[in-house]
Amino acid sequence: MKSIYRANRTRAKIHGTSERPRLTVHFSNLNITAQVIDDDKKITLAYATTVGAKMTGTKTEKAAKIGAEIAKKAKAAKVSKVVFDRGSKLYAGRMSALADAARKEGLEF
Repeated sequence: MKSIYRANRTRAKIHGTSERPRLTVHFSNLNITAQVIDDDKKITLAYATTVGAKMTGTKTEKAAKIGAEIAKKAKAAKVSKVVFDRGSKLYAGRMSALADAARKEGLEF
């Protein structure tokens, strides 16, 4: 229950615009999903997930692969700067691995 409050508190401060959309990340028990969202137009510009993909490795390694993939897809959608929305997760472990991989591919946040 507390994680819902933390996520709402985080999202109340973060808003994606056309020039700087929101990069949101979701971790489930099995999969990792990342989206680049323009909140003004209410559209998803880029999307990357491990659902249906034959990825091997630990969840941290999968997070790094998804971070690199979402950065490439965001670049293809002509997005270079984003606002990072971590939701209810703390910025550590898998979350930082995904963010570092996205930064390494050229995404700025």
